[in-house]
Amino acid sequence: GRFSFNVKGGRCEACQGDGVIKIEMHFLPDVYVTCETCKGHRYNRETLEIRFKGKSIADVLDMTVEDAQGFFAAVPSIREKMDALVRVGLGYIKVGQQATTLSGGEAQRVKLSKELSKRSTGRTLYILDEPTTGLHFEDVRKLLEVLHELVDQGNTVVVIEHNLDVIKTADWIIDIGPEGGDGGGRIVATGTPEAVARVETSHTGRYLAQMLKARPRVAAE
Repeated sequence: GRFSFNVKGGRCEACQGDGVIKIEMHFLPDVYVTCETCKGHRYNRETLEIRFKGKSIADVLDMTVEDAQGFFAAVPSIREKMDALVRVGLGYIKVGQQATTLSGGEAQRVKLSKELSKRSTGRTLYILDEPTTGLHFEDVRKLLEVLHELVDQGNTVVVIEHNLDVIKTADWIIDIGPEGGDGGGRIVATGTPEAVARVETSHTGRYLAQMLKARPRVAAE
């Protein structure tokens, strides 16, 4: 319990392990200021004096996942979790980053990394909503490797996505449109990326055709 934020023992009681103090502004958004007692380190003095390879728990939480991957190379139970986070393109986030500060796409990838740490049953349905938001193209590539690995294991992966680098690798596409918002909501095309790329009424197909160098496009049936 000493290293937990959720119970008394090792955390800073002034901020209850948050590292910040919330100041309610009533009619304005709340303001958060660094805790003066722990200086944002989230733990009490006794806990911060405990060291592992010269690092305190505050130092570890301030590491990026990628840095922690190397730091805990000799501790398999920790390293494997860091490996999974790196595989889904989250090597840049801090180990101690609060879940409430993650974007929607990042939060989904954290959950996905947890799944990678489990033994696959090959019978799981994964539904992801724009998981590539904010990702560098190299991290998108890493994420796609993970998604295809899950499918190869027999699982089903459904992805709601606008990123053509993801769409072009799909086994099957359901293109909804033809426009966004009130102008959409209808199924415009379905099929493999190559098939959708040949549907002239599909905006997605138009751009897929450029990427795939598809055959001449035909009218939707």
